[in-house]
Amino acid sequence: MAIVQLRHDTPGRAYYRRRLTEGKTSMEALRALKRQLSDVVFKRMVRDARKA
Repeated sequence: MAIVQLRHDTPGRAYYRRRLTEGKTSMEALRALKRQLSDVVFKRMVRDARKA
């Protein structure tokens, strides 16, 4: 999911670039993106579970 975000012009790609400008290495920026994406998915799952 993170790799696809980097291939296209998405908010994930902007997030990755922000992390790089903060001085993170490419692997650290990718790890941060993966964490951010997992947080988004988890929040969506919790929200859906509450509706059910």
